[in-house]
Amino acid sequence: MSPRSASVNEELRRRSRERLLQAAVELVSERGYEATTLGDIADRAGSARGLVSYYFPGKRQLLQSAVHRLMHRTLEEALEREPRTEDGRERMARAIDAILGLTRVHPVLMRQHMAGLLQGEGFLQCPEQQRLAQLLRETVAGYGSPDAATDYPMMRALLMGSVYAALVPGVPMPIPTLRAELFKRYRLDWELGVPPDTEVPGGTDETDLSRFFATGHRTEGRPGPADGQSK
Repeated sequence: MSPRSASVNEELRRRSRERLLQAAVELVSERGYEATTLGDIADRAGSARGLVSYYFPGKRQLLQSAVHRLMHRTLEEALEREPRTEDGRERMARAIDAILGLTRVHPVLMRQHMAGLLQGEGFLQCPEQQRLAQLLRETVAGYGSPDAATDYPMMRALLMGSVYAALVPGVPMPIPTLRAELFKRYRLDWELGVPPDTEVPGGTDETDLSRFFATGHRTEGRPGPADGQSK
């Protein structure tokens, strides 16, 4: 039997990593972060336990990459949803609604993600984080910012603050209120994007996330530049 080619090996590694990302999202959603072990994730993914350590330094970093994947693919879908548009204000509204929608529908995942970012080790720079950063920078630029490099970090900080405020145990802020503040900040009409109680095909209300972790074909967009900062 002839050895596998380098391209075949690369594809197998890609699929293994995809399965681990998907398993992490599924299990943390079902059981919570503390109750999910790396062994559980490896078992769900059908991978050897040692393979997890090959791709990720630890459970926290694995979950960060998995949630960043969920965020960037959700944002990507929102921006490209029909009817497609290049209107910068509509795209900004869609971006805000995509992140707030994830917070509403997947609070366990998003809460653990925010908690991880506040840990001493910070965040893991990875392809998922870089793609998310690229999409948000492009959204800010399309909105009309003359200096996206400066305005993008502010948008990221405002979104992070809103996610945090929506998830504080015991005193969560209502997401429509947070949306209103963000829309006021960016001078967006309430009817733009996906107003509360509005459903769209493929929106964040869908609980089946497998489409974000396809293993049979490439699902990534073009690679983003290293950003050095996380959502």
